[in-house]
Formats: sequence, structure tokens, C-alpha cells
Amino acid sequence: MLDTVSLDQLRTFLAAAEEGSFSAAGRRLGRAQSVVSQTLGTLERQIGVQLFDRSARYPALTEAGSALVPEARAVAGRMDSFKARARDLAGGLEAELSVAIDVMFPITVFAHAVRDFQATFPHTPLRVNVEALGAVIEPVSEGRAAFAVVGTLPLVPEDFVQERLLSIPLIMVAAPEHPLARLSGPIPRVTLAEHVQLVLTDRSDLSRGKEFGVLSPRTWRIADLGAKHEFLRAGLGWGSMPEPLVRADLAEGRLVELVLEDGWPEGNLLPMLAVHRKDTPPGPAGRWLIERLKDTVAQCPGGKD
Repeated sequence: MLDTVSLDQLRTFLAAAEEGSFSAAGRRLGRAQSVVSQTLGTLERQIGVQLFDRSARYPALTEAGSALVPEARAVAGRMDSFKARARDLAGGLEAELSVAIDVMFPITVFAHAVRDFQATFPHTPLRVNVEALGAVIEPVSEGRAAFAVVGTLPLVPEDFVQERLLSIPLIMVAAPEHPLARLSGPIPRVTLAEHVQLVLTDRSDLSRGKEFGVLSPRTWRIADLGAKHEFLRAGLGWGSMPEPLVRADLAEGRLVELVLEDGWPEGNLLPMLAVHRKDTPPGPAGRWLIERLKDTVAQCPGGKD
């Protein structure tokens, strides 16, 4: 008999429990009191539990009835969620939003936007991959991500739409005990070439054979920005880092900024872009998140519009 319990019966039960009378429940549901009473009587017989004590003028929840109210609310709530989710999917909302984020992008900016995303799209699961260089673009190219946030590198395919978000300042750093940190004045490239440069790399084929900001023939390749950060602080080499990520290290003396004699070969501002394929643009949730990122970039420490 339990399998025959309907959502309508549970909603009638909740209305009667919350309103305190069958007549008030009927007014709330737009039904006659007799229909409410009959519905609840049928429900009680089906589940084998008396929900209301009808001995007084107004029906009162029994101990069992009170215990079942939270369960009925949970079931009704899940059904409301089911219907809202179905309505969103029928309207074109993504079943899941997958995004690839460049490791250089300020995670505080992304987290702030995602907090608002969760409030606006509470039933849309979010999948986030944090990658570097070509590995950021690859999921979008292969259709595994709706869009990506990438640095401006010659890796973005021509058939991608590009939307500017902000620019990240990059600085060259080394540990204070590193030989380069002990030099006074701007450092010539010939001197840089004498020491190991820590270079961020990735596992995708898009960046294979390409060099970005490599100034020394002696390199260590690291696929994780956090590991590169720790290697720099350990004095294992020198290299570039996003300024916001090492700001505290510079202030507290764990890292030292290196000034290059010839400056940066391509400048020290890394523009960040939201990119997606022209033939498969993001759905409503993805489009919303891109626009929210645009609204949030001003909160990025050290970021520039």
C-alpha cells in the first residue's frame, strides 16, 4: 500500500499540519473540507499510521504524525526541485557546466563569481579543471568544456570567440639566497642564461615545441604552478610568477624581484580571455558565468582591466 502514496496526499497532509485544521487546509488547497478529510483518511489507511487525533474540535497531529511531517516536507521539496530542474532543462539550461581555468587566473575572482553562480543556478553541477597553456584550451576544442579562461598565447584556435577579462602582471623572481638575487642593478640576459629557469609547462599537444618567456637554455619544466612557486622559494631556480600570488613573499622577503636589463620580451602583462567555440557557444549558465566574471575582475588584487 505504501507504493500507492501520492504527492498530492503528502501535500494535503502538510497543509493540514501547518494550518491546524482541515477546513483551513481546504481553503489553502482550494478544496472542500470533506475532500481533505477523505484524502487524509485514505493516506492513514495506506501507511497504517494515524496522523491526526480527531477527538477534539480541531484535529491535532499525533506523535507519529509529527514525526512524519519533516519526511513529507523533504519528499515534497525534492519533487519541487525535480520540477524546477526539468523546467530549466526544457528551457535549454545545461545539465552540467564544465569550465577550464588557466592556472594564472586569480582564483579569488573565480570563486567569487562561482558563489553567485551557485545561488543563481543551484541545481546545475559545476565541473572546473585548472590547467596551464594548451591544456586549458584542449577541453573546449574537444567539446568537454563549455568555455575556458586562458592567457593570451598563440594557442587559441581561429574559430574561437575571445572575450577579454583582465590582465595579470607577471614578475621575475628568485629566492634571496639565489645568485641572481644578490646582483645589483638590472640583470643582462647573458647572466640569466647561466642559471636554471623554472618554466611552467603542460601535458597537451597544443604547446608542444613552443616556448613562452624562456630566456635561459637551462630549464626545469614544471606542470604545476604551486610546485613552481615552492621551487622558487627553495632557491632551485628563477622564473616568472603572477604578481598577486607572490606579493606576500616579496613583502616578507621570501622572494626577490629580478629586474631585467632588456625588459620583458613580450611585456609583463598577461591578458586573460574567456574563449569558446563559435559553433557551440555556452548555454544560459555558461553565458551567465562569463558575464559574472567580467563584473568581478575589478576585485582581483593586482589585476588590470
